[in-house]
Parts: sequence; structure tokens; C-alpha cells
Amino acid sequence: MRSFSIALLLVFTQLFGSCLCLAQKSKSELATKLMKLTASSEWTQTDTVSLRFDAHHTQGIVKIGAHFFMTSVEVSEWPKKYDTPRGNLDRDAGKGIGHVMKFDRKGNLLHDLVIGEGDVYHPGGIDFDGRYIWIPVTEYRPNSFSIIYRLDPQSMEVKEVLRYPESIGAIVHNTDNHTLVGANWGARKFYSWQVNTLGQITNGNETPVKLGVENPSFYVDFQDCKYLGNNLMLGSGLQSFKTETGTFKLGGLEILDLSDYRPRRQIPVKLWSATGASMLNNPCAIESTKEGIRAYFVPDDDDKAVLYVYDVVM
Repeated sequence: MRSFSIALLLVFTQLFGSCLCLAQKSKSELATKLMKLTASSEWTQTDTVSLRFDAHHTQGIVKIGAHFFMTSVEVSEWPKKYDTPRGNLDRDAGKGIGHVMKFDRKGNLLHDLVIGEGDVYHPGGIDFDGRYIWIPVTEYRPNSFSIIYRLDPQSMEVKEVLRYPESIGAIVHNTDNHTLVGANWGARKFYSWQVNTLGQITNGNETPVKLGVENPSFYVDFQDCKYLGNNLMLGSGLQSFKTETGTFKLGGLEILDLSDYRPRRQIPVKLWSATGASMLNNPCAIESTKEGIRAYFVPDDDDKAVLYVYDVVM
């Protein structure tokens, strides 16, 4: 029996190691391809999938196998600005419900998980590390409070791992140095927390002032983020420019080096949805393909939510 157990453990270790190596290789391939993107890269729309459910206000997305996991906030009362700031807060909390929605390639809703509590109801950009989906949920206002969760996509079991006095809008798991990196409201600062082998945060009591690192780039505000391996992070989002004729929003991708938080590559993405929203308005997931890369976007909300699929041939 003991020999059988040891043999079984060795097989499991080999399989886990092989899966981990494949995941790292896939991320490395994707990072290499993303570093080749330019402002003139040709994005070809290959599919559109209407979501057959109320997607509410879409936020972050990951693709795992044939399924998608998307965070969303259902707002019942939008936050209202104060006449004068109250401490660090410029608005009330509003009211709402946070969701993690699992759906298939045809847009069918398979699972709707409510996430967050009380005023902490706004989930943000998410990341999948091969085992867990990492999800930040914050109040719907800057300089507030967040809860970080990890979700098992197989069982849909969610576990709280950290409470923090900052508005964390997107997060990635750096599996190379075992840290979680969170971007605050507008991704103007980054925060890093150490994760032990049990998936627990070991420096969660550090203050935002001590942990915060300023984002030196003002190209786009990150809405969704993904870890690419080798200390590289993909940030996707947009920037708004006010003109005499209105507001112009340009979406973009940015590859950030987490060793010094400086950009390695910045790529404008000149794509807009049928409603005129930037394709990088919120959820974005990108994978490597045999021909190049494939991107998935859900820029619109509620009953107008559509999964857009674009390919770039390289």
C-alpha cells in the first residue's frame, strides 16, 4: 500500500509539473507575441456572441477551456458625489450586488455567483493562475475599501484572502515570485502582497502608504489585468480625452514589468463596439493561437452585452 501511495504521488507530481510547465510555456508564447503588436497591427473580427442573460455592468474576464468567467456589478443606486469631500471620500457608496458569471461559447449562463458584502460590491479585473481565479471587490468609489477573493473555477467555491483599506480595481497573481499585485482606482498605484504555499497573505497588515508604488505611465487606466510570466503583466483599458466636440476614448494594451512597474510596450487598439464603446472599455482576455493571438472583449453592459472575438495573424 505504501509503495502504491508513493507511486501515485509521483504520478500526480509529474502531471502537475507538466501542466505547470505547459501553462508557463503558453504564457511565455503569448507574451512574446504581444510584444510584437504595433499600432498598425490588423485586428480582424471573427465572431460576435450575444450574451443570453443580463450581464449588468461588465468588469473583468478570463477564459478557462471552453468557458468564460466574468465579473460584473449590478447597480441599484449609483453613487452620488458629496458637495464637499468627507475625509478621503468624494461620494457615497451607492448600492449594488457583485457577480461572477460563468458562461459558454454560445453565451449561455451556466452559473451566477454573488460576491462581496455590504458596500463592497464592485468586482474588478481578474486573473487566473492555473488553479484559482483572483478577484478584487471594492466599494464603488476611490480611496475606500476592498476584499480580495480566490475562486476555484471547478467547484465555484470562493474564499476571502484579504481585506484592505484601498480601492483595488484589478489584480494579478505573479506566480514567479508568489505575490498578488493589485491596481487601485484608475491604476494610479500598485500594491503587492506576498502569498505563501497555503494561498495566504503574509503582509496584509501593511498600510497602503508603505506598499503603494506609483504607476509611472499615464497611457491608459487599467480595467482588466493578466499575468504573462517573467514578471510581466498585461494591462488593458482606456483613456478619455475631452475635446470641443465631446469626449474621445481610446483603448490600449500595456505590458508592464513588475520588477520596476515600468511599461515595456504600449499598443493602441483602435476598435469600437456597435454602441461606440471602446473595445477595451472593461473585460479583456487574450490567448495565443497557432496563427497569432485571439482576444475576447465585452465592452457593453446589461442586455447590450456582446462577446466580441478578434484575431491578429502574426
